[in-house]
Amino acid sequence: MENYRLFDLLHNLTNMPLKEDALASKEGGAWHKYSTTVFIDTVNYLSYAFMQLGIQKGDNIGLISNNRPEWNFVDFACLQTGSINTPLYPTISDHDLIHVIKEADIKYFFVANEEQYKKVKACSHDSTIKEIFCFDKIAGVRSLKDLVEIGKNNPHQKQLEEIKASIKPDDLATLIYTSGTTGNPKGVMLSHRNFISNVIATKDLCPFERTWRALSFLPLNHVYERMLSYLYMSHGLSVYYAESMDTIGANLKEVKPQIFVTVPRLLEKVYEKIVSAGAQLTGIKKILFFWALNLGLRYEQHRANGFWYEFQLRLANKIIFSKWREALGGNIVAVVSGGSALQPRLARVFHAARIKVLEGYGLTETAPVIAVNNFDDDKIKIGTVGLVLNNVKIKMAEDGEIYVKGPNVMLGYFKQPELTKEVIDAEGWFHTGDIGILEDGKFLKITDRKKEMFKTSGGKYITPQSIENKLKESRFIEQAMLIGENEKFPSAFIVPAFAFLKQWCEKRDIAYTSNAEMIKHPEIIKRIHQEIDQVNKELAHYEQIKRTELLPREWTIDHGEMTPKLSLKRKVILGENKATYDKIYQHMI
Repeated sequence: MENYRLFDLLHNLTNMPLKEDALASKEGGAWHKYSTTVFIDTVNYLSYAFMQLGIQKGDNIGLISNNRPEWNFVDFACLQTGSINTPLYPTISDHDLIHVIKEADIKYFFVANEEQYKKVKACSHDSTIKEIFCFDKIAGVRSLKDLVEIGKNNPHQKQLEEIKASIKPDDLATLIYTSGTTGNPKGVMLSHRNFISNVIATKDLCPFERTWRALSFLPLNHVYERMLSYLYMSHGLSVYYAESMDTIGANLKEVKPQIFVTVPRLLEKVYEKIVSAGAQLTGIKKILFFWALNLGLRYEQHRANGFWYEFQLRLANKIIFSKWREALGGNIVAVVSGGSALQPRLARVFHAARIKVLEGYGLTETAPVIAVNNFDDDKIKIGTVGLVLNNVKIKMAEDGEIYVKGPNVMLGYFKQPELTKEVIDAEGWFHTGDIGILEDGKFLKITDRKKEMFKTSGGKYITPQSIENKLKESRFIEQAMLIGENEKFPSAFIVPAFAFLKQWCEKRDIAYTSNAEMIKHPEIIKRIHQEIDQVNKELAHYEQIKRTELLPREWTIDHGEMTPKLSLKRKVILGENKATYDKIYQHMI
């Protein structure tokens, strides 16, 4: 596979038993399945249509859509015609969309629905976009089906094969614009080899079987879900697309997948929902639930807790954790987690429940995986992001920053050679901006994001992510952000877990009015401060949180406070809460 281009994955599928459900999505309340043959034929018809439209090798093609088979059809048609799929988040701002359309000189655009069509139309004035196509049927707008018909009637098979033969593994395959936390998004140029090297290096991530089903719900335009999709296809797995983030629970029970990939924030919500349901139980059921939960939170690898613990854990799996697995469809073999740091206690409890969570690490610029925990027990270490891929090299700079070299490292930033030189040095090492260490000489552990570290006025460095993760282990705390750069001490903005807080208030006969009112309630402030005090006991004196302010609503993507992969946009949150920040540090002004 080393010399594969991404579209060679389709040819690879023809060498496996053909499937009736190579891809599937929910349409009109029922699962619509696309066979291997339909998948490949549709891609070829679209490719012929691209040639009929005059799309040239190297032309950038825009794509905004939720996860659905049509996304794959367009992606592979771009890949095998040499045009450049430039996928964007459906939540992209108008400002960023206008920037990308102009910088990338996009020729044609694909969208999923009428709302997205109107958005692209409004942002494409004075641009080079020749036409916008829509997956859903809209009056006066050509659809994907229209293009498929054009391709059927104008087969350019010989020409297509010539184009495919001209495409090299190191040619540009896609342009992925990173959302970023500040400034305009940057276009990351990734080649066929970048992705394929990742597919090869993670081929034994799990004991994949062709009969497996994967549920996909993280955005396909993000490098993480996209690479995993290519990995699924390389093994001939069936890929089912969840209807939305809100229907994941129901879709898991319908599809009964063996694998899915997620970000820690969603696993946190799954865990919180399970624990909340357990808290509503009564009598012996409640006792057994929390007995099992506490066992899970104490889980240690390699049977380190001894015979008696393992005996109890087997019992807990039979009577309690089996229900957890049923909630995930009953067939889960592994869950892959990435995008940000996973709380070790979540990994422990899921592993105890025989749901292996394989935490990994990477960036868009590395296509994306640098390291990942593998399925085998000797290739997993909870609290780390696993083993560095066997075709990737890393080294640590003097300040602990992780440098990476390998076939997965991007070609560079689109039209930004100077910015590329800032992150890829003369020896070819990509500077990740992340701080890390190797545990046991082989397991990579990320200790913080270099750009997110800050120094107090006393000269002490604070690494916020690890402390924020400790705070979020509390059932009372939904989100947390450490502050205090150049101040005498660190403080924190805290968003309470309001759903849990309502239950807590109800049990104590505290009338719950509104979130904004409840964060001022003395008993709630006192209780959350107790949680802060518990975390402070584990911290060095200079790291301890001296003051906190509770905020009345969750930070979201829609409000611009989170990136699409659910990382905090710290400058935005600070800007929105400047008055609160000044209140915390006013005695120092």
